[in-house]
Amino acid sequence: MQYFFIGGTNSALSLAELAAVFPGRRLDFTVFKAAAGQTLAVILKPEEKIDAAALIRRLGGTVKTGTVADTGPLKRDGLPPAIIRLVAEHRLNPPRPASGPAKGRKLNFGLSYYGNRRFETKPLAMAIKKELRAAGVSSRWVTSREPVLSSVVVEQNRLLKDGLEIVMIETGGGVRLGQTAAVQPFKELSFRDYGRPARDDRSGLLPPKLAQIMINLARVPQKGSILDPFCGSGTILSEALLMGHENLLGSDISPRAIADAQKNLAWLKSSHSLRVTSYELRVSDATRLSGAAPPGSIDAIITEPYLGPQRGHPDIAKTAKELEALYSRALREFSSLLSPGGRVVMVWPVFREKNKAFPITPEFNGFAITDPLPDGFRAVKKLYPQKRRTLLYGRDGQKVWREIVVLTKI
Repeated sequence: MQYFFIGGTNSALSLAELAAVFPGRRLDFTVFKAAAGQTLAVILKPEEKIDAAALIRRLGGTVKTGTVADTGPLKRDGLPPAIIRLVAEHRLNPPRPASGPAKGRKLNFGLSYYGNRRFETKPLAMAIKKELRAAGVSSRWVTSREPVLSSVVVEQNRLLKDGLEIVMIETGGGVRLGQTAAVQPFKELSFRDYGRPARDDRSGLLPPKLAQIMINLARVPQKGSILDPFCGSGTILSEALLMGHENLLGSDISPRAIADAQKNLAWLKSSHSLRVTSYELRVSDATRLSGAAPPGSIDAIITEPYLGPQRGHPDIAKTAKELEALYSRALREFSSLLSPGGRVVMVWPVFREKNKAFPITPEFNGFAITDPLPDGFRAVKKLYPQKRRTLLYGRDGQKVWREIVVLTKI
């Protein structure tokens, strides 16, 4: 069985994450324009059946996933009969027989077309409604202002419970059809971000979705050890716990940050009924970590360090020099703690002023930058703007963007 994955607006990060979660698997992907910039669709055939609802909870860069119909690539004029057949099959064999039209309820359905060419969904939706009416089924076509349905629209209209969403993905050979099985759990992400008891908005907060992506890029096994030496209020550690990682260590030079992380992890354990295996928090300078763990005992270091002043108008050159010195010292410590071949997934700031970008370059002797995208994807320039094989995360108007750097110990 094949599956599709719809990425978020940062298509490069979405693709890199999927490549990390499905190493060695062929990823057929298409990049296309979206309301907020661009996104992509990935189609792959995994080694085994996927639990879509469980998987999407640990994919920070995927907003929608589901199964691909076995119709093969279709021409656009072949879509209506094929989609009508899919809707009919769903009506006869709903995933939850106790609900839906079998109990006299109205069938809600949605249509999303992912492609760079214009596609009018209304005639197709009317044809579907006509076929359903002829079969004695009342239906409602779910629409939105955008050409594709968002996770919020799919969830709030119960398309995964009492209906269905048909996804059309434009590829080089035609259009592939799919049926959505799960969408990004936006309510859960918001709850973890804004519902936690300790937040330090002044210092800046790593979004939970980006923390998930960084953890996946590290490719560390669940029983492997993870260190966040700039743990702050514990976002990376929290997401790692939810993803099933069992051996976690967090440190920060700020006693307040460690106290906040302790509160947040205890809250997470209680609110999600987690079976926590092991985590440790300590006050420690990231440039003096020799006593934090035995040499070579850490499998991955995943962290967002101090990125410089977040407000006002700092001196970029001075700030960059200070951060390069800090990160260089920290990376020397990281090298002594990491196991051979261990990875560092780290955020470096990219300062932006008057439409110009000012990245930093700390010393990382003993490490090599690892391309987070598989061979062959580098040629897709709109996915891959960074010359030094890193990825960017930010939005227009931000003074400081995040550069996601993957380093491997050599």
